[in-house]
Amino acid sequence: MKKLAPIFIVLLILAGASYFLLFNSGSNQDKESNFKLEEFDKVRSCVTLPRFLYNLNIRQPIIDLSQNRFKGVAFYYGRGFNKVLHKKSWERFDALGTYIIDNKGDIYLTPNPFISIKNNTFNLQKAIYKLSSNSGELSKWLEVKDVTPNASNPYGLISITFDCDSGYLYASAIDKSNYKGSRGRVYKINPKDKSYNTEIDNFDALTITMLKSKSSKYLLAGNALDNSLYAFKFSNGKLENKPHKLLTIPNPELHIRKIKVTGKNSLKLEAIKFKYSLVAETNKKQRYIYNANYNPKNGSWKIKEIKE
Repeated sequence: MKKLAPIFIVLLILAGASYFLLFNSGSNQDKESNFKLEEFDKVRSCVTLPRFLYNLNIRQPIIDLSQNRFKGVAFYYGRGFNKVLHKKSWERFDALGTYIIDNKGDIYLTPNPFISIKNNTFNLQKAIYKLSSNSGELSKWLEVKDVTPNASNPYGLISITFDCDSGYLYASAIDKSNYKGSRGRVYKINPKDKSYNTEIDNFDALTITMLKSKSSKYLLAGNALDNSLYAFKFSNGKLENKPHKLLTIPNPELHIRKIKVTGKNSLKLEAIKFKYSLVAETNKKQRYIYNANYNPKNGSWKIKEIKE
């Protein structure tokens, strides 16, 4: 038995190393969860109502990307949101997953592979789409060449947000990743000339949004590989390529898909099950909602699931 002991120890070391490589390869994820934010609050948005909606006397619509009734994008409006605006031409790029509106009323959208893979599915995931504020026409706005979805991982560009301070767009892509390792990127995009560069790499941001504390600004990101929320700090206008873990939602099978700052030290999180495979993930029945309230005095979060 003593002769076998060294072999057993070596096997344990190799197993441990294999586990570390499997779950950490290509990941710069901060394992510490003691990062503390300052107080934060909901800030006044720079978003402007698209001109084409204003011309149609549509003032406070709900933008629907669920794909349940309409492919692409639709706008619900009116009393009880019983009216809908949907153009057939808005279906030309298939399913769309997230959107952001800028200070001119232009709507930028990211794609979403939906239900099944078609001949054009992979190509559609490489682009950001734009719904013009003036014309209401939907077009392919920017194709990111190094986004390469495939049959194993059909996802490409998946989330987008707008920085009101700088006027830049930020978009995340998860095409080179799977459940074994992170190869995702977050791009910083200049909407004036469509130039872009990678600000964050080796992190799979399933969703991104901006957050301002008393003296700092962050990009918040939900991770496609775990059930935690992370913050990337802006320093001199540039994102630091270091994720700080803020909180973890209770269900380890879920991943944060939407983040909304709802008030002082308060977030609303929508989570889904996600495994880089095709599912109708926009279906409301597959979403879980959490309120997350932050205590800046001790850096703790109180997380509660809510029913909607």
